[in-house]
Amino acid sequence: MRPKLEVADIFRHHGPAYRAAHADRLGGTERRVMAAIEACRTSTQGGHVERCADCGFSRYAYSSCRNRHCPKCQGLARAEWLEARQAELLPVPYFHVVFTVPAPLADIAFHNKSAVYGILFRACAEALCNVGADRRYLGAEIGAIAVLHTWGQALHHHLHLHCIVPGGGIAPDQIRWIPCLPGFFLPVRVLSRRFRDGFAQRLRTAFADGELRFPDALANLADPTAFAAHLIALAEVEWVVYSKPPFAGPEQVLGYLGRYTHRVAIANSRPIGLEDGQVSFSWKDYHQDGKTKLMTLEADEFIRRFLQHTVPDGFHRIRHLGFLANSHRTAKLALCRDLLAAPPPGDPSLRRWQDRLRELTWQDVEVCPCCGGRMLSRGTIPPQPRPPMWCDSS
Repeated sequence: MRPKLEVADIFRHHGPAYRAAHADRLGGTERRVMAAIEACRTSTQGGHVERCADCGFSRYAYSSCRNRHCPKCQGLARAEWLEARQAELLPVPYFHVVFTVPAPLADIAFHNKSAVYGILFRACAEALCNVGADRRYLGAEIGAIAVLHTWGQALHHHLHLHCIVPGGGIAPDQIRWIPCLPGFFLPVRVLSRRFRDGFAQRLRTAFADGELRFPDALANLADPTAFAAHLIALAEVEWVVYSKPPFAGPEQVLGYLGRYTHRVAIANSRPIGLEDGQVSFSWKDYHQDGKTKLMTLEADEFIRRFLQHTVPDGFHRIRHLGFLANSHRTAKLALCRDLLAAPPPGDPSLRRWQDRLRELTWQDVEVCPCCGGRMLSRGTIPPQPRPPMWCDSS
């Protein structure tokens, strides 16, 4: 069921004014995201007509924009991705580890997304893999799935990585599986220091190579002395790495991944009101035990906060580390299953998209909602011109 208010509705009503007011600062990625969300599942996208073979009931299905920032387009992509991950699960405990970048680095990261987000992934991978390989802690080759998040509940810029990590790894001799201690993955203080040192060193290299820019209020950091002093000060700030207890089983792992991997800055279930140029939405205040509250922002500020979480074109927000890295994941997982005496996985590619959609919506898109007959495609709908001011009634 369509929510009463969607992020797309806010963009359609206030997007043109936002574009006009911020024309000099709005980048190509942000413009494409806005246009995609506004057009998603409207006549602008085109689509197809379906008709029941028995009763003649007809319906129009407009195409999705498939933009990864669109709140409406993540369901099927999430289902397909989760099926692939389900086939890769091992019969071991899984841990949830979160790496958080200190707030003083937020502005640098925001103005240098490709460089700093990439540094975050590499520093995280190095910390996990190096500490895991250290015989003092585990002494094994570990694997992880890392997911980039840049937002908090109030849509402020809050840079962190969520990692799902199997509890153990492949021994250096490749002939046995080394498990973690019960209920314990790796020491978070050691991970925190490795993460901090690796991140800072890579940031220094990026600065020396001229890969960072410092506009507006950050202009003073373009000076090498000032930048070095800024990094020294960051060494005194706590770099938070948090490791939660292991999940109860594979179903919990997949449930968690389903909530986090294809999430966007705000779901369509959270906007509540759009009135007098103001947007109201629900949020959880984790400083008060996750109490649900209502926040109201000017539409311009709401759009600004949403767009600051766009990811650069071509940037991979989900990455696989260690023995789960793309270059050797299939072979390494086969080795892990042999070491754990685990059965081979099924093949998720055999399922149809209609089956996945049925599980997501609890509805069969091939069945007529009127008589239960079979819905058949009866041709395509060509894309229509963009409506004035994006006031689409669909």
